[in-house]
Amino acid sequence: MKTLYKNASILNFVDGKLNVIKNGFLAVNDDLIEYVGDKEPRCDFDCVKDMTGTIIMPGIYNCHTHSPMTLLRGVGSDLPLDKWLFGKVFPVEDKLTAEDIEAGSYLALMEMVSSGTVSFSDMYFEPERTCEAVGKAGLRANISRPVQCFDPTEKPEDSYRIKQSIDLFDNYNNSFDGRILVDFCIHAEYTCDEKTTRYYSALCNERKGNMHIHISETLKEHNECIGKYNMTPTQWFESLGAFDSRAFAAHCVFLSEEDAEIFRKHNISVVHNPTSNMKLGSGFAPVEDYIAKGINVALGTDGAASNNNLDMLEEMHIASLIHNGYHRDATIMSAEKILKMATVNGAFLQGRENCGNILPGYKADFVAIGTDAPNMIPCLDEAALIVYSAGRSDVVLTVVDGKALYEKGEFLTLDKEKIYFDVKKAVERLYS
Repeated sequence: MKTLYKNASILNFVDGKLNVIKNGFLAVNDDLIEYVGDKEPRCDFDCVKDMTGTIIMPGIYNCHTHSPMTLLRGVGSDLPLDKWLFGKVFPVEDKLTAEDIEAGSYLALMEMVSSGTVSFSDMYFEPERTCEAVGKAGLRANISRPVQCFDPTEKPEDSYRIKQSIDLFDNYNNSFDGRILVDFCIHAEYTCDEKTTRYYSALCNERKGNMHIHISETLKEHNECIGKYNMTPTQWFESLGAFDSRAFAAHCVFLSEEDAEIFRKHNISVVHNPTSNMKLGSGFAPVEDYIAKGINVALGTDGAASNNNLDMLEEMHIASLIHNGYHRDATIMSAEKILKMATVNGAFLQGRENCGNILPGYKADFVAIGTDAPNMIPCLDEAALIVYSAGRSDVVLTVVDGKALYEKGEFLTLDKEKIYFDVKKAVERLYS
């Protein structure tokens, strides 16, 4: 099916620089972008959509989250990470069933698609349920089953978590027409041991996998690792082979100079999660330094229990402000940098070569932001308007693979009433 979207301001990146096409035209042929420009293409279309009063931008990438944790939204608020995680979150997670995780995943998909997210990187257990939900809903996702080890006598080859991770990779990688990719995942240094990390990293490297890890989220985590191993978490993971294939790390609030050099050397991406890091009192990553060193930086919300939402437009807004305020320099983090982190950089992190931008030959994944609300008038600078003014209520269209998933408040691939019913049932059981 050939569709033409006309009369929108279109944002894309050309040779790494932000480009704005006023009154632009976007032609989509099935799942691919066929044309983008300021001249109307002369050919027949099955559907023509007048997008006057909107800004079309590449779809947004949420590169670190735990989607089923929508069911834990608000749990353990106002606690530091260690007390929040071990004292509040883990006890609830111990009660979660596969059905709960499916319900929480669907709720997360509703929240993400209605705020412009087209793809996300997820880390959670019972991941098959999340894969199936994503597949049916039409989004993209990099899904992983986190590996942990709390029993020092457990042999890695006997780990059910590792088995589940490998089974997930074998059964779901490149499934649903390539929309789902499966990553490998070590939860963190403080929840895993040396032999498990070394063994699992070798399995990842054999399959040329993409490793997803929490690294140096808190100063406590960072310093305790140095105390145990005389190495930072980054150095520890490198020594055990976790960076020998593709890898990306969430948080990275306390990387040392040597850590950053390891990231640069191995081409490891950083996922900046400013809201979660600040809510948990962890600080926030000096991503302007990482960018200056040539490290790829993307954005993520983290889970809904530590954010407490999955709204990437809000994450973009916060990320755009805190660095300028901290350094007392309004030029540190521009709207262009933030948009690139949320789109092009996210697609690179996920290993999606023809995604994350609006260019001919790329996947037709994009978002339309309305400009007719009071907070969006006047439209003098499209990039600034999206980063500093737009909210989730301004999203009017989310498209993945050329298919509209959300349009003008309507979920086109998700059953809102059923999802709310299943979530209500899960919450009543978990918290009664």
